[in-house]
Amino acid sequence: MVEGSMTQGAGQGPAVRTATLRDFRVPPYAQAPDPAHTNAFGNAYASPYESAYAPDEEPEGYTPTQRDLPVISRGGPGDTVQVSVQTEPEPRPAAGEGLGPLFVVGDVHGYLDELYAALAEQGLIDAGGHWSAGNARLWFLGDFTDRGPDGIGVIDLVMRLSAEAAAAGGYCKALMGNHELLLIGAKRFGDTPVNSGAGTATFQAAWLLNGGQKADMDRLQDVHLQWMSRLDAVALEDAHLLTHSDTTAYLDYGSTIEDVNDTVHAILTRNDADECWDVFRKFTKRFAFRDEGGAQAVRELLGAYGGERIVHGHSPIPYLLGEVGNESSDGGDENPGPVVEGPHVYADGLAIAMDGGVTMAGKLLVVQLPLHN
Repeated sequence: MVEGSMTQGAGQGPAVRTATLRDFRVPPYAQAPDPAHTNAFGNAYASPYESAYAPDEEPEGYTPTQRDLPVISRGGPGDTVQVSVQTEPEPRPAAGEGLGPLFVVGDVHGYLDELYAALAEQGLIDAGGHWSAGNARLWFLGDFTDRGPDGIGVIDLVMRLSAEAAAAGGYCKALMGNHELLLIGAKRFGDTPVNSGAGTATFQAAWLLNGGQKADMDRLQDVHLQWMSRLDAVALEDAHLLTHSDTTAYLDYGSTIEDVNDTVHAILTRNDADECWDVFRKFTKRFAFRDEGGAQAVRELLGAYGGERIVHGHSPIPYLLGEVGNESSDGGDENPGPVVEGPHVYADGLAIAMDGGVTMAGKLLVVQLPLHN
């Protein structure tokens, strides 16, 4: 039995257990394997634990969190499918033979050890945690920090892999998520009041409410802030429109991908608290592609920015499915909810969700595109 408390808000659907520390230990799939455990390329892999903390140690003041949005039931028959990901990636071209295969990573939220394991399983890093994928392309969809124990370690890893991939003829890039905007705002503006649209708020309060970790703030350096501030909001790769959030709010910032990215960068450069809050607020919106009219919302984005499918993180797949775990009165698992093993394809097959719910003891997804379903 997993210890925890039950919470339920009016009109929010089924109760959700508030996780305790036990929920956030490294899950079995992320634990260091024995030497016989190999990836698709025949290489043994294990987390090299570059985290600033030992595997069984949490940072001082670490406060694991679970919920970041209300539970909304679909209220109708499911019209979605989860896709099983290939266990063996396609052969990679040799260096100099053009672009390698494309991989995407869902929300990491500070779970560094799980990230190492997921990247190694796909053959993207070696046993020492270094880039081993040649000219492959890897995109992170944002939300590197908050909720989990080592967000700064995650950023450090992504920054290092970006340099190593470029040296090998590939690349590792990242998009800006709403939690990057939140952390930037908390560092820059602290308790400065902002107009939230629903009264007065502060970035500091919102950051703490959404899983901000003191250990991350203490280790945050200018190089991290500069790196996050320069991340793009939208990208197009192989007919895949990559975004962090499942929202049409990107259209508020430009009619082309270049316009959106330039506008967001300009806002962050101006360093106005209210402007930055407005971007954060809009990039926190979700579920635009999920229910009736969702496919049309996706088509609107694809029509503006190009691509044949949108690939996003942000909204955990169990919430998109309208299914979350409940506990029976005797403490047993009555309905553990969906087991996330792969991405979630929905909106008439036009949208691919990549947040496997690692903060909910789910799975951190690293997959190769395109998906065939």
